[in-house]
Formats: sequence, structure tokens, C-alpha cells
Amino acid sequence: MNAIVLSFTRNGAGISLKLKKYLDSRGFTTEVFTTGRYRDMDPILQEINPSLQALCEKAFSACRLMVFIGAAGIAIRSIAPYIRSKMTDPAVISIDEQGTFVVPLLSGHIGGANGLAAGIASFLHAVPVITTATDVNDLFAVDEWAARHDMAISNMKAAKQFSSCLVDHQKVGVKSDFPIRGTLPEGLIPAEEGSVGMAVSLYKSVQPFEETVLLRPRILHLGIGCRRGTATEWIEELVIQELDRLNILPDLVKGIASIDVKKEEEGLLAYAEKNNLPIRFYTAGELNAVKGNFTPSAFVAKTVGVDNVCERAAVLDSGGGKLLLRKTGRNGVTLAVAVEDFTLDFTE
Repeated sequence: MNAIVLSFTRNGAGISLKLKKYLDSRGFTTEVFTTGRYRDMDPILQEINPSLQALCEKAFSACRLMVFIGAAGIAIRSIAPYIRSKMTDPAVISIDEQGTFVVPLLSGHIGGANGLAAGIASFLHAVPVITTATDVNDLFAVDEWAARHDMAISNMKAAKQFSSCLVDHQKVGVKSDFPIRGTLPEGLIPAEEGSVGMAVSLYKSVQPFEETVLLRPRILHLGIGCRRGTATEWIEELVIQELDRLNILPDLVKGIASIDVKKEEEGLLAYAEKNNLPIRFYTAGELNAVKGNFTPSAFVAKTVGVDNVCERAAVLDSGGGKLLLRKTGRNGVTLAVAVEDFTLDFTE
């Protein structure tokens, strides 16, 4: 379950059943709950049990989206004890029981509640009620844009200042380590320095503006090779050490890759699971087909049929990207880091 819909009336329960179909079509795994009185309307409906508060406490940490069909006050009181940060809180949306208005209450930008509310409203033929200043003024929303493009965002205080300047019709700067496609949104100008601006970079110490919103795209791929029986701790130690040396935080890693003979290597699988990262395994033939200049090893070639696992796997997994770190090793682990080709596109 990564989406939950809660209703408290017969009409609300009916809307929740329609909404489940829409949310599931958008990639959510949706569960719908109502009071015991309306539970028999459809087998899909589950009873709110043991209490609304207990269900909301569980859902707040487990779900990406919570939808309440009923009075907004019910939603607010139900989630209030669990609100922590716009960086981590789920999207929360309130819909009246007639399905007339769709109101994002929490995580409008980073959690995607504003966009989801607009989509739900269109599906229900309802009115989306959006209240965030950048949206009502049709301005660029840096936190929403970052979330939509899978970027880590640093310095939310600066993000608020960034948005405030745009609302006040002031110019804000943009500095990027990556190419920019198309025209910058209204209010944004290229700049190397200034009072307020956003910087797009992989590196954690970038601060060209006095108030810098740092956006870091998640586009790194780790190529990992290891001896049989290698401990998870040894893999993690090498990754942390080398990323720190590159001045890059581990939260920018998008995936892990290795050769298929390692697909049952427990330490490697445990590392991927611990860090919630997808891991892909490629055949020797697939790795040999990767174009580029790689660090060869006659021993590795004789053992697994390809002269280099980690560099080739990282490049292949990144879609043919560039190596940021060539093969390095420690405690039976070899590591390479590749970065996807990346372009900023403000039209998407």
C-alpha cells in the first residue's frame, strides 16, 4: 500500500471506489477504507479499524498519498500529530463528500499533492483548490520542479526565499553544472553569483549565491564487483569513502550494477536492500559490448569472461554515461561510479 483513501459517508465511499481505479492507473497501490456502516457496499472497501487515528499513524509513514473524503477538519486533526517535514511527509488531499472540490493540504510541491489534486479533480470533474503562492501566480516552483525531476534539494530556508523573490517580481539566479535546454522560466536568469539563486550540481559544497537552493540530480550508478562472501559492511565502507572523496552524498545514487554471476551474492544484495536501491545484473556478453576505455584485468577476464566488471557495469547501467570514478578496490570489493548524461529542461 502506498496510497490510502478514507471516507466517512455512503457517497464518499462511492467516490473512493472510483478514485481507486484512477490512482491505480497512475501507478499507486491503493487501499480504500470507510466506516463499518458502509463496508458492505463493495468487497474492496475495508473498515477503518481499530481507529481512524491508528490507521492514519500507520499510513502517514507507509504511504506516498493520503486522501480524505469528507470535512477537511477531519483530515487535519487526523494527521496533525505526525507532521514532521515537507521533505518527508506524504501528499495529503481532502475532497468534500460530494466530490466538488479537491484540496491539497500537505506536501503540495515535494510530495506532489498539487499535481495529484489537479489530476484527481479532472478525473472527478471537480474543482482543484490550489493555494501555494507560486502556483496561483503561475510561477516556477523550485521544490516541485526538483521533486518531479528526482533531485535532492538542500536548504529549504533558501527555497522559501527563492519563491518569495519570484512572488515579489524579483529576479533570481540559476547556475548549473549541466547544459540547459530551452528558455528559463519567468524570473530566472543565468548568474554566477548574487543574493538568491539555485545551483544544480552533484557536489555538496556548491554555494554560488548568498542564499543558495542546491539541487542535486540522482543520476549516479555504482558498478560493484566483489569476492564471494564479501560482507555488506565492506561494500558500504568503500562506497562511502569514495563518494566522500568525490564530494558527493550517497543519496544521489540511482542504482547498482554487477555481473550476473554475483546475483546471489548476499552481501551485495543486502547492501542494495539496506539502501533501497535497485540492483541489475548483466551478462559477460552485455558487459563486453560496452564501448569505452576500461581498466583491464587478465585475472577477471579468465574468471568471469570480461576484463572489467565494475567500470563496464556502471557505464552500462547509466545508459552510456561518463565514469566519475574508475576502478578502485578494498577488502575484496571493486567500485566504479558513472553519471548519466543530464540536461536541465524547464519545459517538462
